[in-house]
Amino acid sequence: MRSYESRSSRRPEASPRLAVAALLALLLSLLAVPLTAAPAQAAPPGDKDVIANLFAWNWPSVSAECTSVLGPAGYGGVQVSPPQDSLKRSGVHSWWELYQPAAYDINGRLGTRAQFASMVQACHAAGVKVYADAVINHMTGQGATSYGGKTFSKYDYPGTYSAADFHYYPDDCGNGDNVIHDVDYGGSARNVQQCELVGLSDLDTGASYVRSRLSAYLNDLSSLGVDGFRIDAVKHMSPADLSAIYGGLSGSPYIFQEVIYGAGEAVQPSQYTGLADVMDFQYGRYLKQKFEGNISELQTFGASWGGMQPSDKAVTFVTNHDTERNGSTLTYKNGATYTLANIFQLAWTHGSPQVYDGFTFTDHDSSPPSDGNGYVTAANCSNGWTCLHRDGAINGMVGFRNAVRGTSVANWSAPTSSVIAFSRGNKGWVAINNGGGSHTGTFATGLPAGTYANLTGAGSVTVAANGTATVTVPAKAAVAIRTGGPTPPASVATSFNVNATTAWGQNVFVTGNVAELGNWSPAAAVPLSSAAYPVWRATVNLPASTAVQYKYIKKDGGGAVVWESDPNRSFTTPASGTATRNDTWR
Repeated sequence: MRSYESRSSRRPEASPRLAVAALLALLLSLLAVPLTAAPAQAAPPGDKDVIANLFAWNWPSVSAECTSVLGPAGYGGVQVSPPQDSLKRSGVHSWWELYQPAAYDINGRLGTRAQFASMVQACHAAGVKVYADAVINHMTGQGATSYGGKTFSKYDYPGTYSAADFHYYPDDCGNGDNVIHDVDYGGSARNVQQCELVGLSDLDTGASYVRSRLSAYLNDLSSLGVDGFRIDAVKHMSPADLSAIYGGLSGSPYIFQEVIYGAGEAVQPSQYTGLADVMDFQYGRYLKQKFEGNISELQTFGASWGGMQPSDKAVTFVTNHDTERNGSTLTYKNGATYTLANIFQLAWTHGSPQVYDGFTFTDHDSSPPSDGNGYVTAANCSNGWTCLHRDGAINGMVGFRNAVRGTSVANWSAPTSSVIAFSRGNKGWVAINNGGGSHTGTFATGLPAGTYANLTGAGSVTVAANGTATVTVPAKAAVAIRTGGPTPPASVATSFNVNATTAWGQNVFVTGNVAELGNWSPAAAVPLSSAAYPVWRATVNLPASTAVQYKYIKKDGGGAVVWESDPNRSFTTPASGTATRNDTWR
């Protein structure tokens, strides 16, 4: 690291030539805005507050996703990764290149300025607001070239910043190596906010030139239609500095700030909630604890739990690009448990939720799918991309959240440590089973009598006149219903008849890939009658026009299960009428 111990106590002012160059660069960039660029919609999330966080997706991919998935599903916003030009290393292109700015041109690893502007317009046309991840605390920590073709060094960014625009020891940072250390978080707000985060060149956000330059960058994004910002590394900037930067913004962009909570630390999220909303990091940490333990303990989940933020100031998430790599939260690698935690988040009342999607990784520094030069390729929800936001159960819950907005939690039930159920007023009801076997119970739903489609999978729920419903929740799954939801699918009475000899004490069941057949869970399989032995029979109402796979199993009184051999049986139910399956045990 370069040492600045011999610097005088008075930092030189930014040169007039640099300021003029920066102003000219900004004016030229504004002139490049397409005449058809949509104005910023500004405003907080509003009635549709679910934000899809498409981490490291390139601009054409976000554009297509807003049109085909996010808008139709009811997402209110999309968070996109930092759009500014950034560090381009030689050879290896880690994800964190995006978080090392080299210039404020919108021309980098994720696409061009024109592609970005087109993406914003497409998302607006789909009813989805756009929130840009903004890195304004620092520049890069090394000298190199950028994706936009800029050449720079750690403290010199021609046309943007010179050495006078950064924090140094001893004037600002109290550490001789100019870097934040773990001990600083416990007692030195000065060092947390004026030393370098992991060696990244720390901007002097207290200087008027730096503040105006950062405000100009954010205003440029607003001129392209961006509705708000997720501000990165906020705890490393003082509230006073941020207040001045936000004060230079045009319009009323929605702002939510990354302030990582740590018990006893010198810098706390509460110091920033007067400026804008904050990311609630404790939210995902607690969900991991409970979904790996007892979800029945979530009844009081909210701001009363240590370190969590007020609901009206919190943007929540089950995981994000940092926490999925440090092990503090559930991730896509947790499979169905991760999905269930997201279902809970969308059903619960605390904060405004994000649904996170990035890419698979094998180590902390893995690159998103990219070409040989590091430019991120199309996100196609395969070949390395995770796409939870396309999951049918998650999208069903986005609609659920929009429908129950403004209601409170009621009718809480926790029949086991792994099963919970609750309503949102009289508009929606959800049951979540985090256990390894199915659970059947009668629940108070709070909903009017009627038959409702299950928003998280196949099947329907019938609510009686007294508001109760008897429901089977498959293992590691959920059942959710709401008023005004989709019409339950038509059902077809399907007769299963199988010729099967059994040993004493054995019975025959049928199970399959739909909820009505137990979702392959032996505990939830449908029992068959032996009245016509050796033919076992049962009639099950299955959803119409549905591809069904199934098998027969034998179970004895001790719980031993024998599956029939060979591949799954399969058929498609008709659109109406009845169906019959005549089989012989394999």
